Amino acid sequence: MADNARQNILNRIKQALSNPVPLPFPDAEKQLDNSVFQHPENSDEIKLFAETFEKLQGRFIYCNNESDLENNLLQLISDRCWSSIYFREPSFKKLLTKINIETCQDLSTCDVAITDCEFLIARTGSIMMSSYQESGRTVSVYAPIHICIAQRKQIVYDIENAIEQFTLKYKENIPSFITLASGPSRTADIEKTLVTGVHGPKEVFCFFIDN
Repeated sequence: MADNARQNILNRIKQALSNPVPLPFPDAEKQLDNSVFQHPENSDEIKLFAETFEKLQGRFIYCNNESDLENNLLQLISDRCWSSIYFREPSFKKLLTKINIETCQDLSTCDVAITDCEFLIARTGSIMMSSYQESGRTVSVYAPIHICIAQRKQIVYDIENAIEQFTLKYKENIPSFITLASGPSRTADIEKTLVTGVHGPKEVFCFFIDN
């Protein structure tokens, strides 16, 4: 019985392969010679990223320079009464020491984690990160709150622009892990009710330095 059913399936596959169905729109690929999402001329990518990121429940903080970053970051930490700040990037040590913030060595007990990023993607409001960053795979998703610090040179319009620059940056040595984070983690698997902070941080901040 099982052999007959198997043979029937194979015969149908063979018959289908011998009589292929023509493509319904054979010229479609020729017509799509450009990206579906065109990069609008004179677009303000910073504004677009901020608007899209905040629609996804992210929190965008614009900073004119590093001094502005220090003030805004210190104000946020003070307002939220965070006492355990985790990071791995050496460049952040000088920043946090300067504003008298004590850092935490244990990711599992921290209040918030700070990372940098590879790129910011304006159209989707996403933060691109990879395993080649000092923060690795875990920091941005394990901490209850994630703060990303980015600069103007890291913002691009769309994912394809990020991939293009990412490939040029790493050439033949592409990281084994690349991720896009678009605001806090969220799921609607439980009775179709949207819940945030289930599989990752419940809040995501992006401090953007316009230098």
